[in-house]
Amino acid sequence: MKTITNILINSRPKRLQLMLALALGGLCCGASVMAQDVPANPKIAVLDMGRALFDSDIAKKVEEELRTETAEDAEKIRTLEQEAVALQEKLQKDTAVMSEAEQRKANEQLQEIGVQYQYLAEKLQTLTEQRRQQFQETYSPNLVEAIQAIVAEEKYDLVYRAEAVLFFQPAYDITARVTERLNSQNQ
Repeated sequence: MKTITNILINSRPKRLQLMLALALGGLCCGASVMAQDVPANPKIAVLDMGRALFDSDIAKKVEEELRTETAEDAEKIRTLEQEAVALQEKLQKDTAVMSEAEQRKANEQLQEIGVQYQYLAEKLQTLTEQRRQQFQETYSPNLVEAIQAIVAEEKYDLVYRAEAVLFFQPAYDITARVTERLNSQNQ
């Protein structure tokens, strides 16, 4: 009685030969097609996409707008830093002559300053991250267009992301050209 296992075992050599023949034929054809598409000396470039986008004129404008919008909070943070430093210096200098109640009050003030400082710093950081993300989402299509234009004009065969390359000569870096293109698109 023939079982499925026997049928598969008995037909394996024929099926294996057929699969190997098809695979080798596909590899040979694929290799010849690939050999035709790959240039002998490919033109290679390296690109730092983040730097290209955030060095653009529009990014600098958005950053300046954010700086203006957050100037009041940034000034409060600087004031809190100065108050904290002055209070710490006073504590270190006058601890020996201060009463326990005065020391406790100064430490409470220092903690309150720390809480306010942390709140404002987190607020600024969150706002900055949100704006950066918003900017990136808005202008990434423009960046892609600029990259495609430079690649097409200069006929690059391969463009690596700078963060994926361990070392490269500056001559391979097209970041500045992409930023220039991005600036000309946004005018």
